[in-house]
Amino acid sequence: MKYYIKEEEWQIIFVKLQKIKGVHSKNESSLRRFMEGVYYVMRTGCQWRMLPSEYGHFRSVHARFTRWSKAGTLNELFQHTINEPDMESVMIDSTIVRAHACSSGYKKDSADEECLGRSKGGFSTKIHVAVDALGNPLKFILTAGQRNDITQGENLIKNIEAQTIIADKGYDSNALINEIKKQGATPVIPPRRNRKVQREYDAHTYKERHLVECFIGKIKHFRRVFSRFDKMADTFLGFLNFAGTLIWLR
Repeated sequence: MKYYIKEEEWQIIFVKLQKIKGVHSKNESSLRRFMEGVYYVMRTGCQWRMLPSEYGHFRSVHARFTRWSKAGTLNELFQHTINEPDMESVMIDSTIVRAHACSSGYKKDSADEECLGRSKGGFSTKIHVAVDALGNPLKFILTAGQRNDITQGENLIKNIEAQTIIADKGYDSNALINEIKKQGATPVIPPRRNRKVQREYDAHTYKERHLVECFIGKIKHFRRVFSRFDKMADTFLGFLNFAGTLIWLR
């Protein structure tokens, strides 16, 4: 069986998994085979039934991945992997990913619950993300594709202690600006053109915002993130958390 996760990265992942309740980690080879199977699907974007048999029966791998996603296991792994983030500044942004037709229909009228909607790009999901000063991920939030960026601004910075919060003008609102200041941080958000009174902002610091866009480019190398095929928001978020984990380990 070909291993795609580097040996040094796997050793860190294995140590982190041993700390998570409910993960059976006694058989390391079996656990690694499962994680390699998830990586294969996430990287290639293939259907679960197309998973090579060397990673185990696709139904078993899919069922286990679904359980882990619902239980928040992959989110715990992601949180355990975050190692000394640079909180000099935190950047927030969002990106829309197209949702395949097979991702619909989990339950009747469950589109909002499963973070699916209609935007200018069509049937889609929006990924809201916060990264540290080095462009490493801190938090993911999913919404339907048509939801405005500002709706998740406060949720992205909640419980995050940073000196500066950087975002584009889509996050320019008095409520968010006040919340950032309330948390003791400096907002670096350019004002909207239609503001009656234009706010000042640090244009030099704002140039660092490209790091969050670079991070979005990184996660879209994973085909299961670039396009959504999952009916449940939990499983799509599971892929995101695993991708975030691997980026931290690079």
